[in-house]
Amino acid sequence: MDNRFEQLLKRKIGLDVESVGQVVLERAVRQRIKATASADEHAYWQHLHLSAAEQHALVEAVVVPETWFFRYPESFTVLAKLAQARLKELEHSRPLRIISLPCSTGEEPYSIVMALLDAGFALQSFEVEALDVSERVLEIASEGLYGRNSFRGDNLSFRDRHFSAEGDRYRLDQAVREKVILKCANLLDANLHSPRQPFDFVFCRNLLIYFDRPTQLQALQALKRLLAQGGAMFTGPAETGLFSQNGLQALGVPLSFVFKTAAAGTKPGSGLGFEMQPLAARIRTPMAPLAKIKPAHAQPAVIRPRLSSLSALVEKNAPAAINEVGAQLGEIESLANSGRTLEALQACEALLKTQGPSAGLFYWFGLLSDAAGDSDAAQTYYRKVLYLEPEHIEALSHLAMLLEARGDKAGALRLRQRASRGVNNSDR
Repeated sequence: MDNRFEQLLKRKIGLDVESVGQVVLERAVRQRIKATASADEHAYWQHLHLSAAEQHALVEAVVVPETWFFRYPESFTVLAKLAQARLKELEHSRPLRIISLPCSTGEEPYSIVMALLDAGFALQSFEVEALDVSERVLEIASEGLYGRNSFRGDNLSFRDRHFSAEGDRYRLDQAVREKVILKCANLLDANLHSPRQPFDFVFCRNLLIYFDRPTQLQALQALKRLLAQGGAMFTGPAETGLFSQNGLQALGVPLSFVFKTAAAGTKPGSGLGFEMQPLAARIRTPMAPLAKIKPAHAQPAVIRPRLSSLSALVEKNAPAAINEVGAQLGEIESLANSGRTLEALQACEALLKTQGPSAGLFYWFGLLSDAAGDSDAAQTYYRKVLYLEPEHIEALSHLAMLLEARGDKAGALRLRQRASRGVNNSDR
């Protein structure tokens, strides 16, 4: 593959292609060659180089959004509490300003609006902007029509309050849609920082993991410029280490991934009206030494977030056990995504005792430790995942992020290369 395509994506949206895999870029280029009826890769490059519209089309072919309403639900609970405190601090002198980027097909910014309305905020008390580099996903967000994949977790009561059914899909109420200003823009654009007031709350989740280290730092500085003094920033679980290492302080609410500008003497959770502790300080999960973990005769790994490597838990001739473990891991995922963090940890502990170690289970221990700010425990768990399943994409990505935050660029690069290209027997 001509590396000019990779360089163009890096220049246009800051994408580190290794983070998504060369195969994703190659597939996208083939799709666009066919769509534009180009004779070959060289002819397509000539067309791409001269067409801004086709550059957007290639970006959209590479960027595959994965989102749903009220993802990380505890973050929206914390948002409502922080927003109440912020309005009081401002003495209601102006509306709160909130931004979501990248907003993808709109589930996150619309969740922000619904969370605030459900918490009793008046429509005029806040403003929400939403940015994405893809015009295609913004069109979907503008339409406000969603399928069942956008609704996950146990608590879907918000759907009854804010949506109306249209066949097998759901239309978001116009009042919610009108509260979000959708814009096509890039975080790395030099002119993104508006001359207007900065934002009280910035949502930028699961984006920086796709950048190389210099671009991550550039993006983080851009995010800091968007954030008002005293505001808060919501990030993704794999990005917490980067934020902690660069002048931001975690509030300590599990699975909320919220940071404020660090200040001397500031206690996590101050101003929220309740005491917050890192999850790892409340429940410590025993960690077996790596040497004691015996991988079973696993089938080739299925690269699937969270629920991969079920066959690493039991012998491949025991389908009933695989189904049982799969159901339990699905329940853990449901608990965590519904904000029932302690129950998710207890379910992990119970599964470890009854079924023993597995890649999918250790991945959840790692993710929950990551959320609690215990990066040492998270690294240990992610390494256990990779011992059992060297091709676990999410564990590779999360561990790479943690290593980069600690300055191990070479180690992070090796992990990203494994994530995008697979591993050989010597790596295993």
